[in-house]
Amino acid sequence: MSRFNIFRLRCQPALSGLTAAIRMACFFGAALAVVSGLATLIIVPAASITPDMSPPFTPGERLVFSLNWQGISAGKAELITMPITTLSGEPAYHFVLTARTNGFIDNFYKVRNRFEAFADMTLTRSLLFKRNQREGDFRRDVDVHFDWKRGEAQYTTKTKKRAPIPLEDGTFDPLSVLFYVRTLSFAEGAEVKRYVTDGKKSVEGVMRIVKREKITVPAGTYDTYLVKPDTKDIGGVFKKSKDATISLWLTADYRRLPVKIKSKVAVGSFYGELEKAEGVQ
Repeated sequence: MSRFNIFRLRCQPALSGLTAAIRMACFFGAALAVVSGLATLIIVPAASITPDMSPPFTPGERLVFSLNWQGISAGKAELITMPITTLSGEPAYHFVLTARTNGFIDNFYKVRNRFEAFADMTLTRSLLFKRNQREGDFRRDVDVHFDWKRGEAQYTTKTKKRAPIPLEDGTFDPLSVLFYVRTLSFAEGAEVKRYVTDGKKSVEGVMRIVKREKITVPAGTYDTYLVKPDTKDIGGVFKKSKDATISLWLTADYRRLPVKIKSKVAVGSFYGELEKAEGVQ
């Protein structure tokens, strides 16, 4: 077998894992519902924003991340707060996450993924989640509809509609939950929970706030909180890795900007770092 084909075979699953890490970066927000007090374990109430409070993000915020696998530049990811939209006659937040491999990696395993999330204006629950995956030869478009009158969420594709699953109050999708937790206060040493669903199952994500530390990324030096989520309920490459780990750094100021994510799984280690921040408060 040629060196080219050997590299291609090794690179493909690793980049799949890299993309999974990007998606999981959002899921990991599930456990970021932090409360005051050290070493405290509680479920945070659904309400997080009141009319007297303003979210730490506004339409136009755009965060650009560089993605690396085993020290090799692999691509870019963008996290965007879109203009306020209307969903079923009600105003809603609209968030977008995109991930794409660079030109070099495209030769082996091309990735063009887009995730969209819609949440109510008080950021207490999700309304709609859309996932458009383009990974190598794999194609999938998914919509997850949240029906709060019935208390259920339904996962649909162009060819399949799954049976609805029950929702806990205040459940989020894997993307909007990241924005929800940015509105909360953090406490070093706390361990917390939050319900999140991808439409297939609903899990109570758990994350531990490890410590406060300064880190340097391409966008600059930041005072951050290091947080580590539990990966036991995460599938894909994480499920196949016995000792999989994930670390996420968010700024210690009120903005709670995600500035770095790092993970180690069976296919190697990869990380994403904030490269550019536009429209931030």
